[in-house]
Formats: sequence, structure tokens, C-alpha cells
Amino acid sequence: MNPSSIKWADCLQFTRVTDIGMRRANNQDAHETMIAKNEESWPQKGHVLVVADGMGAHVAGELASELAVRGVTQLFHQYGDLTPAHALYKAIANTNLEIHRRGQADAAFHNMGTTISALILLPDGALVGHVGDSRIYRFRN
Repeated sequence: MNPSSIKWADCLQFTRVTDIGMRRANNQDAHETMIAKNEESWPQKGHVLVVADGMGAHVAGELASELAVRGVTQLFHQYGDLTPAHALYKAIANTNLEIHRRGQADAAFHNMGTTISALILLPDGALVGHVGDSRIYRFRN
């Protein structure tokens, strides 16, 4: 199929599910979805789906995962002059630096961290950015 013939609104069905797990009293998962506003913006920005699972003490894991999903989503779009692959890499790397900085600046957040799984859907394919043990699945049929 010719990628330019794929309509942006017809190519996507998604769901977001988080689970508290068996060891924690709070859910340290966070997710962010930014769907292209229209067909014209889809080739440049794509659909962005991000999920993160925080690690660390109660507040620290929640903060890390929230910072991750917001940071990756926002920075990816700010790096519009880069290729999508380079923009995703840079968004993840710079978000990691910010999470680390926040963890070092406040003893309550020391050693906080998070996994991150980011999926960028563009007319000519998908990009995956991944750190940690979270996963992205593709289901067909």
C-alpha cells in the first residue's frame, strides 16, 4: 500500500491499560497520547503514544513517570526541524537528563527513575523509543 494513500484517521485504534502490580500500593504508571490534529499535520508530527512505569519511592516513581511522558511528548514536537527518529532520541535523552537532575536536587526524589516506551506513527511507518522493561505490542487480526 502506498503510504500517502493511508488516511490519518483510519490507521489508528488504541487503548491504554495500566496495572498497579502486586508489590505497590500506588500506581506509578503514566501515559500520554497526542494524536495529529488533522491530516496535514500527520506527516510532520505523527501520532505520539507514550507510556512510562515509575521506579522509586512512592512519590518519586509517580513523578518520574509523569515527567517522562510529558517531556518526551513535548520535546518530540519541539524538535520539528530534526528527522522523527532523531527527534525521538533527543526527546528521550533530554527528558532523562531532567529526571536525573530533579532526582539529584531533592533528597525525596533521589534514585527515582522510570521506564519509557514511545510509539510514533507516521504515514511511512512507525518509530519505537524504548528504555527499560515496558513493552509495546502490535496485535493483528
